[in-house]
Amino acid sequence: MAETKRDYYEVLGVDKNADEAALKKAYRQLAKKYHPDMNPGDAEAEKKFKEASEAYAVLSDPEKRRQYDQFGHSAFEQGGPGGFGGFDFNSMDMGDIFGDIFGDLFGGGARRRSGNGPMRGANLRASVRLTFQEAVFGCEKQLELTLKDECAACHGTGAKPGTSPETCPKCGGRGQVVMTQQSLFGMVQNVTTCPDCGGSGKIVREKCTACGGSGYTSSRQKIKIPVPAGIDNGQSIRIAGKGEPGRNGGPRGDLLVEVMVQRHPTFQRQDMNIYSTASITFAQAALGGKVKISTIDGDVYYNVSPGTQTDTKIRLKGKGVPSVRNRSVRGDQYVTLVVQVPTKLSSEAKEALRAFDAATDRSLEQQDAPAKTETEKEKPKKKGFMDKLKETFED
Repeated sequence: MAETKRDYYEVLGVDKNADEAALKKAYRQLAKKYHPDMNPGDAEAEKKFKEASEAYAVLSDPEKRRQYDQFGHSAFEQGGPGGFGGFDFNSMDMGDIFGDIFGDLFGGGARRRSGNGPMRGANLRASVRLTFQEAVFGCEKQLELTLKDECAACHGTGAKPGTSPETCPKCGGRGQVVMTQQSLFGMVQNVTTCPDCGGSGKIVREKCTACGGSGYTSSRQKIKIPVPAGIDNGQSIRIAGKGEPGRNGGPRGDLLVEVMVQRHPTFQRQDMNIYSTASITFAQAALGGKVKISTIDGDVYYNVSPGTQTDTKIRLKGKGVPSVRNRSVRGDQYVTLVVQVPTKLSSEAKEALRAFDAATDRSLEQQDAPAKTETEKEKPKKKGFMDKLKETFED
């Protein structure tokens, strides 16, 4: 028993009054979803793709659509009332459909650019090393690179002076060749770069001896690299027009210079902020006062509070990295204060520290002792043995 065909409008998921644009849009979505190249080995997807293609081939043709609307599928059966004498899907010319909808899949279509049109040159890449300060404040570096330039002898044509390139006979100067093949789904066009001219559309019979027919000569050139303030490790600087030459009159590419910033022994960077540590003495931590702190701009003095503990973090506003976009905008510097404990002490220093320790203990005892009442303050102190002995000798 022959399989019953689904209604073509139902296959595409459109209304019977759908216009050409709606039909094309519906078919485009189905074809992309079920195309065999997107679903290799999937027989069900291939079946749906063929069904959608058949529906679109009929409904996109005004005469076939009129016959289908009047007689249905019987219009394309052998001896059917529509007079088509049968409908053979494999005989359909799908080249126009695929050229319009699937130019990206099949390589065809009138919208494809000619291979011998102006083409922008490729970008070149290089790298430059910077110190921490150079990255923060900006500088100018110089690189020596091998760059290509238009040959002075042939002016970029690649042909021997006195001769000119000829139009490629294989592609007719288009730079591309079109091959039409019969496939399961009809005629398919493949567009490839012309193998004879390499896509230029020109054939050089006598090559320029100065450039070997390439049209370009290479030379070592010094390039100045302006490094903006605030650039960070791994970022790139774009130098316009210093890349590879373009083809067929196209513009040159750019030079992309990647920045590699050396580590700093004191400062660490995170985005626009700088982080560092600063040592303070025990006396400075206890008594407070001015301490000297290193910044990227030079030394500054900061007033620490009395009783500052080790690992206390302070913020120096505006002592960070400038913004690449606006040099007047800067980040901050965050400094961790570390109390420095001496490892070697003289006898005088040791005695001084013992006296300081004893005085500190007495201060802490006084702070912790409860306040005396008035009665306790007036009550005379009871004399001890040493007090009585002292009084005896005094008498």
